[in-house]
Amino acid sequence: MARALIRAAASSPNSRLTAAKGPPRIETRRLLLCGLRLSDAPRIRLLAGDRSAASTTLLIPHPYEKGMAEQWIKAQRERQRKGREVTFAIGLRSQKLLIGVIGLSLNAHHARGGLGYWIGKPYWNRGYATEAAQAVLRYGFETLRLHRVYAFHFRRNPASGRVLRKLGMTHEATLRQHIRKWESFEDLEGYGILRSEYDARTLAEGSRE
Repeated sequence: MARALIRAAASSPNSRLTAAKGPPRIETRRLLLCGLRLSDAPRIRLLAGDRSAASTTLLIPHPYEKGMAEQWIKAQRERQRKGREVTFAIGLRSQKLLIGVIGLSLNAHHARGGLGYWIGKPYWNRGYATEAAQAVLRYGFETLRLHRVYAFHFRRNPASGRVLRKLGMTHEATLRQHIRKWESFEDLEGYGILRSEYDARTLAEGSRE
């Protein structure tokens, strides 16, 4: 159902503007992806405030102070309004409970998107990141009509690399000590996938169904 809705949207001449108007509601087998609300702030602070979760991402601070989540949600909305980013809350359909966040940073001129996500520690190792990322990748290619999607992860976090490979992404580069996280310089592993590669993969998977 979600794939059919996304493909229908992709045929619209205004599909490139979808991100600026706000993310759609996307349902997967276990998850609901939708726009962030200010009421999500306490839940985000609880999950993102875990040092283990913050440690594996570039931009989540620690400690995660009161008011930071609200400021971040408002900033996301502004970047989305300008067409620079599209961000989804990741929720469990069965419990209507936010468990993480996923999104694409957008560059319209180059038709590319940078995939980023985090999942709260209580929900690690259950396949939720892969399930959410597959849905967002479809949205990026089939609705926003991106030419390329890329992503980076800390070298010391190989679980993210496994997620990206499951998406069909290719490892493209290792950037040595490219980022400072707290007091340490981190190696980044870079991955990417082109729309032609995504289309070929989707076609092959469809032929096996």
